[in-house]
Amino acid sequence: MAPTPAYALIATDLDGTLLRGDDTVSDRSLAALARVARAGARHLVVTGRPAPRVRALLADLGCAGLAVCGQGAQVYDAGTDRLLWSVRLDRELAETALGKIEAEVGQVYAAVDQDGVDGLTLIEPGYRMPHPTLPAVCVGRRDDLWTEPISKVLLRHATLSDDELAAVARAAVGSLATVTMSGPGTVELQPSGVTKATGLALAAERLGIGADRALAFGDMPNDIPMFDWAARGVAMADAHPELKAVADEITLSNEDDGVAVVLEGLFPAG
Repeated sequence: MAPTPAYALIATDLDGTLLRGDDTVSDRSLAALARVARAGARHLVVTGRPAPRVRALLADLGCAGLAVCGQGAQVYDAGTDRLLWSVRLDRELAETALGKIEAEVGQVYAAVDQDGVDGLTLIEPGYRMPHPTLPAVCVGRRDDLWTEPISKVLLRHATLSDDELAAVARAAVGSLATVTMSGPGTVELQPSGVTKATGLALAAERLGIGADRALAFGDMPNDIPMFDWAARGVAMADAHPELKAVADEITLSNEDDGVAVVLEGLFPAG
């Protein structure tokens, strides 16, 4: 009888972690994930991207099960193309939060991810998408961002760094929303109390797997709650210092197949 793997659940962030800079997954990473599946463990994508923006990637990964999207605000079933769980960000609260941030730092540029499996990403004039490959719809003015329910708001500032903007936003917003930083040019407001860990815990419960058998990979501060939840957290070589500070292990970068390197050691071939 084959030995039971040490970890039954492998949770991976996408951008800066499993994905290379060109939005692809390397053959080596795909092979490592195949080892995970053969050993009977589960791979779960846990990403800041909303469900509509991960369909193609999940297909490439051969994932027909669950994925945690929208910074934990969505648990998506790729097999049935439906949300099993989602939390919306109140649009009036979002507007209030933006006003509080702008009172501190001047104009910010905003975008929103609409809720739902077919939700759009809307951007107001002046906002630049951090991932040019991801589709977005330009609107004429900020009021147009609030026409449909949303899962989160994305923010950019003309001169402040991501760390500076996130710090100001946390102080200004308080309990109105959760502030996260998930990548270069990506400071976000999401429903209060919602993190990657909340979505991951819900998905893991559906799979019947506890946190004590979960291994998580990430690269940015928004992955900290996921590392806190999982038994072990592995940060990429070029991860944000805040995540490295709480990681149990540092692997190679996403361009050097850091996820695969760790999985190959845990899940032998054959």
